[in-house]
Amino acid sequence: MEKASEKLGEFLNKKSNDINKVAEIYPEVKSLLINYEELEKFDHGLAEGLIAKPDDTLEILQTFLKEKISVAPELMDDLRINVRFYNIPKEKGYTILVRELRSKNVGAMMALDGLVNKITDIFPKIEIGRFYCNKCNESHDEPQVTRFLQQPPFCNNCKRREFRFVPEESKLTDIQKLEIQEPLEMLKGGAEARRIEVWVEDDLTDAVCAGDRVVVTGIMRLLPPKKGGSVYLKYIEGNNIEGIAREFEDIEISKKEEREIKKLAKDPKIHDHVIASIAPGIWGYNEVKEAIALQLFGGRGRKRLPDGTALRPDIHLLLVGDPGVAKSRLLQYVNQVAPKSIYVTGKGTTGAGLTATAEKDDFGEGGWTLKAGALVLAGGGVVCIDEFDKMDKEDRSAMHEAMEQQTISVAKAGMVTRFIANTAVLAASNPKFSRFDSYKPLGEQFDIPPTLLSRFDLIFPIRDIVDKEKDAEIADHMLKMHKTPEEAAEIQPAINTELFMKYIAYSRKNIRPVMTDDAAEKIKAYYVDLRGGSQETVRATPRQLEALVRLAEASAKIRLSDTVTVSDADRAIRLTNFVLREVAYDAATGEIDIDRIGAEYPKSDRDKIKLMEDIIRGLLAESGDGSAHMDDVLREAEGKEIDKFKAEKIINELKNKGIIYEPRHGRFMFTEHR
Repeated sequence: MEKASEKLGEFLNKKSNDINKVAEIYPEVKSLLINYEELEKFDHGLAEGLIAKPDDTLEILQTFLKEKISVAPELMDDLRINVRFYNIPKEKGYTILVRELRSKNVGAMMALDGLVNKITDIFPKIEIGRFYCNKCNESHDEPQVTRFLQQPPFCNNCKRREFRFVPEESKLTDIQKLEIQEPLEMLKGGAEARRIEVWVEDDLTDAVCAGDRVVVTGIMRLLPPKKGGSVYLKYIEGNNIEGIAREFEDIEISKKEEREIKKLAKDPKIHDHVIASIAPGIWGYNEVKEAIALQLFGGRGRKRLPDGTALRPDIHLLLVGDPGVAKSRLLQYVNQVAPKSIYVTGKGTTGAGLTATAEKDDFGEGGWTLKAGALVLAGGGVVCIDEFDKMDKEDRSAMHEAMEQQTISVAKAGMVTRFIANTAVLAASNPKFSRFDSYKPLGEQFDIPPTLLSRFDLIFPIRDIVDKEKDAEIADHMLKMHKTPEEAAEIQPAINTELFMKYIAYSRKNIRPVMTDDAAEKIKAYYVDLRGGSQETVRATPRQLEALVRLAEASAKIRLSDTVTVSDADRAIRLTNFVLREVAYDAATGEIDIDRIGAEYPKSDRDKIKLMEDIIRGLLAESGDGSAHMDDVLREAEGKEIDKFKAEKIINELKNKGIIYEPRHGRFMFTEHR
């Protein structure tokens, strides 16, 4: 050990410049960061010793560092310089998953890749406890190396064992507990993400937020059970935390796979192959599958306006359909094929479970803990929300900020913070009355608030229409899965699922397509034409324009192209037009009216409301008692081609909004005339 100590001293001598830099800005910086590779190049045995017995190595380094460092005299009494290591190599098995931690790892140093799931408040921890003997009042300073407070073994003066602890005179440091869980993309099949506590001290506290993707370098410790017993809990004593990009594209792709991906991209029918690889077991729905493919690839990331505003690259999709039309199957397939995704259901999900929450539990020692939800944990991937309409209204409202600004602001229990939620949303819902009504406009049958609907880039209504030929084709397609292996092979994805997953990851990581002038002009012309028409009908909003750009960029990324061409713009326009014709067409005006899905009242309804108000005002002017009778209002409305049911509905809405009131049964007046 003496020889190792000498070598470690030599190693620190080579880092004199780094030590001096820390001393200059201490206590703003309280740690000396050391690259593991530097130690390994200096002496392989020392590097191996750090992994096997980190406590010995760190203690020697700390001792030498205190001798070498020079700070202001007033800071010397409380001098604490931490030695922190980073860049622990993966190839030697030193970077492992939480599920791989075993008893042999106790006391060893390792690196863990994970997602910060919970984070507690910062607590004071006793580093050196000040104790006074109850008999002779002799003071004793006892270092605290475990979770539980340790008294001195006996008094140095009178040899008694009775002490009183004085926390105010003890040396304290900050401590914080994190919970990290395994990255979702590392999981196979239906495996559940494992979690582990990480304890960090001093300048590592408040270094990360819930939802951050990190690599934790630390030492595995054991936590004694509270009520005795032989089964110990494990936790990681954090030595260093490295924040890494919170993206799911970090899937390892070999050179051979990269060549296959580039070869696929050159195929002129690559879009068809990609679409055919989305839920091949489900017949039809080509437009829906095409939109899902674009969602998986996403728009160009990391776009910022000159003022620093980040633009959303993620595409949000909503499927609203009759029961039994395979919406859930589509979501489950996306959950399997997306390199990073979370699948939840509306009934089993709360707003806190989707976004973020502050909760009080034992993890936070009875204090408040910030916990990230699905939209944060799936950052850079997809959240599939089934039964979206079954969520409580309050829970759905929590998604507004996350879907547009891609952030989640939390202000609870005195804690104010913001999470990043760069996540695409794929949601499935049933119509308002479980099944679509053929005699009502589709836009009126979505049981989702218009403000939330407007945040979806594309909304697909999926109707279960009885069609003998189509039903026969669906049955043939489905029954192939239950026949011979040769017939079942006909419905395999066009691109192998594992390769398809890596194709998506490669594109999202490497391709940043830029729009050509021709493509921009094509989108502009379509948008301006869409906005044209009557002055009062809103046929499109800037949100549709941004959606067109995202869809066109995603189309280019499927081809692994660095430019967005006219063909990509055409694809985005065709899908957008298909959706608008389905959900935003107003038969009363013969035009597309985006307010049918993005506002409380479309133009045709606003016209009828205005007409009803004019009818009531006219009758008020003619009446002798200053009120309008219900029968007269309905008769006048019928003459203006407003049926009785619609007229009564409008009257009730005007009453509920306080525009009119009913001084006597069956008679109305405007509130302003009171």
